[in-house]
Amino acid sequence: MRELDEVIGRARKWRRDWQERTKLQRIDLYTQATLWGLPWVFLISWGLLPLLPVLDEGPVAAGLAAAFFAVNIAQCALSNRNLGAAFAHHRGTAPFPRQRLRLPTVLLGALTGLLVALATTGDLKEAGLALLVLEVPLAFAIPYVLLVPVRTYLLHSAAFTVVLVALLVAFGVPVGLLVGAAVSMTVVVLLVLASVRPSAWSMSVMWQAEEARDMQARLAVAEERLRFGRDMHDVLGRNLSVIALKSELAVELAQRGNATAVDQMVEVQRIARASQQEVRDVVRGYREADLPTELLGAKGVLEAAGITCTVLGADGPAGVGAPASVQAALGWVVREAATNVLRHGDPTRCVIRLTTTGDAVALEVENDGVTDAPQTFGPADTGGSGLTGLRQRLAALGGTLEAGPVGDGLFRVTATVPVTAPRPRRSLFGEER
Repeated sequence: MRELDEVIGRARKWRRDWQERTKLQRIDLYTQATLWGLPWVFLISWGLLPLLPVLDEGPVAAGLAAAFFAVNIAQCALSNRNLGAAFAHHRGTAPFPRQRLRLPTVLLGALTGLLVALATTGDLKEAGLALLVLEVPLAFAIPYVLLVPVRTYLLHSAAFTVVLVALLVAFGVPVGLLVGAAVSMTVVVLLVLASVRPSAWSMSVMWQAEEARDMQARLAVAEERLRFGRDMHDVLGRNLSVIALKSELAVELAQRGNATAVDQMVEVQRIARASQQEVRDVVRGYREADLPTELLGAKGVLEAAGITCTVLGADGPAGVGAPASVQAALGWVVREAATNVLRHGDPTRCVIRLTTTGDAVALEVENDGVTDAPQTFGPADTGGSGLTGLRQRLAALGGTLEAGPVGDGLFRVTATVPVTAPRPRRSLFGEER
């Protein structure tokens, strides 16, 4: 029972790890797993079936066949071990340790020698020899083709073919088998080249695109910070300079006993209060979510992630025709909902819909691809800072927020805000609450 629980625990961990991966990480893992399995599939077919008739040819031939299969297993294991590092080398993220090719090269030489021995001592038919020739370089070539330029790979493969054929000729293999061996080598060299290099190239392009999107996001954040700093400088720079000058003037007037020093300090107080209000306005504008901008941004981000996004009603009375406070509140919902779509599930489409219902504006964000991963917008009893913050923001305007699965793998966020929203309360210091 304990062993069963451990197996179930490992399965759940694998499933959780898979769900926590991004789409690109899943594609990368799938691509590498396919190439990991490739040598093993051909080991069972090309590398084993031709050896079965040889087992009846006596102890020498059977020993050679068993040694060939055992060395082939070791070569496949080394191929899997080196594949991840070869991918990283091809992408340019980490150099491949060349010493890790020494043992695979030795095993390749051993396989070649065992193949020649089998061809001369065992009862290998033409088809059997051709299949074993296909199998000999496969596991070695899968990571190797990612480590060298295509021209170098082809030249080394041609040299290996010449050496193999020369050895077969030296040990008296018939001409018909030689032709089949040369054709098999050509086939396996081109097969590895046509399957592995395009896969690695595609993954490199996708990772570069992902890195470019991350860089674009970081640049956008940096640009916004610069804009905010520039706005704060423009607002405070002049006023602080005036305050400093008038304070110095007030000090000098006070030292002389001039009554106008009081007037200067009153002016300093007025400028300070005006500056305080201007700072509040800048911060409020900086934190305000503009609905048209958020809709455009959400559509762009989702479509960049491969999710079809449709926006309905943005140009109508529920969109640009809604009051500014309503637009600002719904803008926050769009921002958080778009983030939620990207973070959870595996969506392929998203629909953002703005409608008017009586004296209220309703916003719906619906996406497919719902998984069991935790949702920022989950049912009311799951909590979540994004959901709680938005509910509080909408509640201040008399609005509501509902979120949850609606069946058929769909997830929907619905925000409703009255058009005649209650006016925000002000604190004793004049700040909105």
